[in-house]
Formats: sequence, C-alpha cells, structure tokens
Amino acid sequence: MSTVAAPAAVMLPAPRRAVDDVDSVAVLPELWVPEASQWLSSSAGRVALEGYSWMQAVHWVAGAGLYQPRRHRSSGLRSFNATTVFIAQLLAELNPCFPGIEYLMRRTGLSKRIVNYHLAALRETGLLAYISKGTRVRGARAEASEFARMIPVEFDVALGIRTVLRDEAAPAYTRAVTGIAEAGRELMARLGKKAARKLRRPRPKTSPKASLAGARAGADGVAGTAVSAGSRCTPMGGGPNGSSPAGTTSLPPESKLASGADESSSGKKSMGKAGGRKNGRRKLNVIGRRYQLGRELTQQVEWLRGCSAPRVSWVARDLADAGWTVTEVLAWLHLRGTADRVHRGSGLLAVLLHGAETVLDTPAKRADAIEQWRGAQEARRRHRIEQVRADRERYEGDWQLPESRAVHSEMDSAVAQLKSASRAVVPDLVDDTEGAGVTSYEIDGQELADIRAAAQAGLETGDTTLINDTVHGCGLEEAVRVYGEDLILRAHQLDRFRRSSLSSYAYGA
Repeated sequence: MSTVAAPAAVMLPAPRRAVDDVDSVAVLPELWVPEASQWLSSSAGRVALEGYSWMQAVHWVAGAGLYQPRRHRSSGLRSFNATTVFIAQLLAELNPCFPGIEYLMRRTGLSKRIVNYHLAALRETGLLAYISKGTRVRGARAEASEFARMIPVEFDVALGIRTVLRDEAAPAYTRAVTGIAEAGRELMARLGKKAARKLRRPRPKTSPKASLAGARAGADGVAGTAVSAGSRCTPMGGGPNGSSPAGTTSLPPESKLASGADESSSGKKSMGKAGGRKNGRRKLNVIGRRYQLGRELTQQVEWLRGCSAPRVSWVARDLADAGWTVTEVLAWLHLRGTADRVHRGSGLLAVLLHGAETVLDTPAKRADAIEQWRGAQEARRRHRIEQVRADRERYEGDWQLPESRAVHSEMDSAVAQLKSASRAVVPDLVDDTEGAGVTSYEIDGQELADIRAAAQAGLETGDTTLINDTVHGCGLEEAVRVYGEDLILRAHQLDRFRRSSLSSYAYGA
C-alpha cells in the first residue's frame, strides 16, 4: 500500500446500488500494463486532454494501491510513491511531453537509474504511453522519448466515468468523457483538489524529528500548497489574521547583553553548538581519516593509481590511526624502495608499510625521513634537468655518430672498403705516371712545410682541392713528393667516401 494518499478504501468506494445500473462503481483487480501495451497504438486507456485531469488519475493510482510491481519483477520500485507523483507533475508541465533524462535528473536530484524506474512505473500503470522511443546510438546524439499522457481504463471504471468515441474512424484512445456516476463525484472532487496543488520535491528524512514542512504535509505524504493561494503574509502588512508581526518579538535576556551586543544575532556559534565543526569544516573521525589517507595515496603514488581507494585505506589503516600524513607515508616508501614491476599495488603497499609505525615511532624520526625524501626529490629533479639539457645540446648541436649498432657496423664496413680500394689505386697511379716526363720543381723546406700545413688543414675540413689540383697539374709522383703518401691516401679516401652510395655525408661545399 502506498503512503502517498489516503487508504484504498477511500479511493475505491464500495459498490452500491444506484438508480441506474450505469452509475454503479466496481472494485478493480490489480493494475498492471505489460510492455507490449505501453505504446499509444496498443494502449487501452484514453489520452488526457490537459494536465489537470491527468494529475487526477495520477493521484488516484497513487492512493488506490493496485500497483504491485514486485509480483511481476524483482527490480525497480516497490510501489507508486511520492517521488513518482512529483515526476508526473513535471511531465504534466511539458507540452508536448518530450522529457530528457538529464532534465528529470536535474529537477529531481535523482540518478539516471532511479528516474528510469519511476518512468517505468508510470508506463506500467497505464499513465504514460510511448509515441516514439528514444535512441541511444554510439557516435550520434541521443534523442529523448516522447510520451502521451494517458488515463487508464481502470480509472474510468472505478469512478463510473462514461466515454464515447465520437468518430468511428478515429482510434480508441481518442474517447471523450460524457458523464460520471454519482458514486464517483465526491472522490473526483477530492482528486481535483490534490491535482490543483503545486508539489515540491520530496526530501529524504535525515533525522527522526519531523520538520515543520513535513508536519504540515497532506495525507498523500507530499508537501504542497494550493495553486490558487489566498492572502499572503508580507513583512510590512502583518499576517492574514490582522495581528502585528512585532507582537511575537522577544528581547534577549540581560545576561546576554553584558558586553553590549546580542551574541545570538551576531551569527557566531560556540564549538558545542556548531556540531563539532571548526572554521566551517567538519572534523573527520577515524574512518574518515583512513579514507582520506587512502584517497591521497592513490592520487600521489604512481603505482597505486587505479587501485581501489577503500582497499588502500584498509591497508594503511594503522598509519592513519597513528596520525600519519600522506607526506610521511611517501617518505617511508622512499626509505623502503619500490619494485620495478608492480602487479598488485595494494599488496605491495601492505608489504612496504609493515612495521612502519614501530620504526618511525616519533614525530622527529618522521620529520627526518621527510627531509631525506625531499632531498632525494630535489636531486632527482636536478638530474632530470641536466639530462634534458644534455639531450637538447646533443640534438641541437653538431652532428654525432648514431647510437644504433647496426649503423655503426655498416659505416665501418664502408670505410674499410674505401681504405682497401684507395691503397690499391695509389700504386697504380704511381706506375702510370712514371716516365711521363713530368717536371719536378725544387722547393725549399719552409715552403714545403707551409704547403703541407695548408693541405692538412684542408683535409681536416674535408677539402681535397689543393691535393687534387697538384695531382692533376704536376702528377702523382710530384704530389707524393710534396705532400707525402699519408696525405695523398687520406685525400683519395675522402673522395671515394664522398662518392659512395653507402653514405650521404659530404665534406666541404
């Protein structure tokens, strides 16, 4: 039986014999609409023309007690309650009835699952029927369902409402009301008063003491005020009974005015009256400190990210009870060290924290551990800065050898081939130039040293122009006499290496 309205005996009057058999009222069986009949085309009820008459049917269903969902399924609501009536009032304000789940969640403060439960209750009682069902397609925008506000046929039978289908070609849900039985007029009047009320969102009970609004709530369990309210009280005009609002003003006692000010009007409360709060913040108890430490560890320890915060709180419960902070726990983990690969973070934490409260049993020891941890953090930060700086200088500076061993081996093999080829070419060139009648020039020692120094400097930068010009102009034998075999061999190696397909590196311009 729902606690929203009056007992079912009031909502369902006992059948009595009237003047005409048409005006008789029947007692109805259980109210349940299967899923296949929750569409407008297959519904047995009639469409409500406006929200007022529909809310009359909603309040009748709420107080009838005919809706027993647990007989058909194990999940969802247990009965038609006050929150269902409040959601129905929100739907009565929409035209067309095209509500979104997010809108109902925002207006009611409920979760998506609970809102869907209440919508299902309205459909299963025949008060709502699908016109079009919302879509939930991945990658596309979700569309809300469109409903038709329906009046179930059980409501018409219970109150003796007579309906007629004015157009034979029209659907059955377009029936119009033509009259009502005498036995249902009184009940219809009471339902009209409830439908005229503007309901407020029901609040969960937080204490056994009933609030003033709850004490003034109606018999349906929903606090509300009539839409057509009478006279209202104003700060200047007094109440509707003509009494002055200043008549109930009470002065503070003289003991409270000893300092010249009323402490009750200053907005300051003592710690005892503030419910154990300090500076507007609630003091945590033992369980709260455990959960706070576990949540901070999952946020600051890298290998604990993704772990269950309640489980981490249970693992670190002894340290939380001893008053440890998350900084002290991080310092202890630095002293213990961690593994390279962590398969189960909470298990590793339990091993590392074993015996921590006995080793660092004083605040001084924990402060010393924190200083060591912070020093290690600073050293790690400086090392990281130096590493980044070295990498930047390495990649933005001059060219260096690649780190790949495969590239090194290919370069070594290419250089070895060039060296072997150049050693074989130099004797051939010497033999070809022998007896060619090349004139030999006499050069003194100082001039020869200057020429060799210039050739050496050119080879260091990859320039072989001076040596090649001497070979082509004076012959290889004269070039060997001037520069020596070592410089001639290096010049040939550079030229062959520059023209090799195994390297894309080139010297000089």
